Amino acid sequence: MTEHNRPAQRAVPEQLERALAAEVSLRSRLRHLAVGLTGGCGAAAIAALWATEPHALPPRTRAAFAALIAIGLAWAVFAAWVLSRRRPLFAQDRVLSARIALAATVTTTLGTVALAGARGSTADLAATAAGGAVLTATAVLILVRARRRRHVLLRLRDALQHDSP
Repeated sequence: MTEHNRPAQRAVPEQLERALAAEVSLRSRLRHLAVGLTGGCGAAAIAALWATEPHALPPRTRAAFAALIAIGLAWAVFAAWVLSRRRPLFAQDRVLSARIALAATVTTTLGTVALAGARGSTADLAATAAGGAVLTATAVLILVRARRRRHVLLRLRDALQHDSP
């Protein structure tokens, strides 16, 4: 690093520097690798079960398998996207993962509530709907927090760009 670049490095807000270092750390990349492998392996396992079934599966089972495969593939594609980036994403990965989590939660909740309504008692339906509502609310909260975090990092980045010569 040259003397000319050292003052610019010191001008980086400490909070932004810590946040960006955490985004590109080995630990973060290993965490994303685990997410990708888990999603991909889960999708592959369900696809293998479906493909090796000797008889045609009922339509609801096929729909559930298709949804679970799609969710697993979404996580695998997400992880591949994050790992292919060699620069800080300013929490864009958090926002995208929160969106995937919300979509998966809503899909799962709707499916389980429909199943509980068709096959279960009123108590089963109420318990399933309540559990799904709690999980969906949690996913929404995570999405809101991820978007806030992204906005904070983008504001810090923009402030740094406007302050630099």
